Amino acid sequence: MEIEHSQELPAEPAGDAEQARAVETAEPARAVKTAPGEASETAPQPPIADGVLRALDPRAVRLDRLVGWIATAVIAGPALVALVIVLLVASLPGWLAAALALLWLALFALLAWSAQRWPAIAHRHAAYRVDELGIEIRRGVLWRAVINVPRSRVQHTDVSQGPLERGHGLGTLVIYTAGTDHARVDLHGLAHPTALAIRDHLLPRESGDAV
Repeated sequence: MEIEHSQELPAEPAGDAEQARAVETAEPARAVKTAPGEASETAPQPPIADGVLRALDPRAVRLDRLVGWIATAVIAGPALVALVIVLLVASLPGWLAAALALLWLALFALLAWSAQRWPAIAHRHAAYRVDELGIEIRRGVLWRAVINVPRSRVQHTDVSQGPLERGHGLGTLVIYTAGTDHARVDLHGLAHPTALAIRDHLLPRESGDAV
């Protein structure tokens, strides 16, 4: 039977005790303080290959919206300029001019809705799962797709970053596999460190894992 022994320590002066408590409460705060956007070095990071179904990084929604609004401006802007030129140069009937204006408004409304609303909808229906056997990717809103890539079929992996992705701290995981079906699988919307970790995990570490 174990017996715990306790020993009472002499009481510290009031000033020394308050100073010790201040040091104890201040030191941990400095240990976990990090710059915005950086992970704490002391915080434990969850394993990549834990078999948990994870959503894409929420910053991907903002990135897709930005890309959508750029596409809207590229398509709707020249269309509006062309419409104005036609209305000023050509002598069109009033009903035809109104129809062309309504057609442009419908085009702009569709592009604007797609740019603002569709990224959030697509994000809710996209997920991935990484385990020791490989990676599973789920995506699609109207037509759902589930792609399973075993590690044994992975030949090469890469992580790409465009200027907009780099500005949002995101990256795209590119997986090249053996075979004709899904010879290349892209998974965008990942945090850049996460994409790098998945890339390193999918690469075979032993000769027995290679094809």
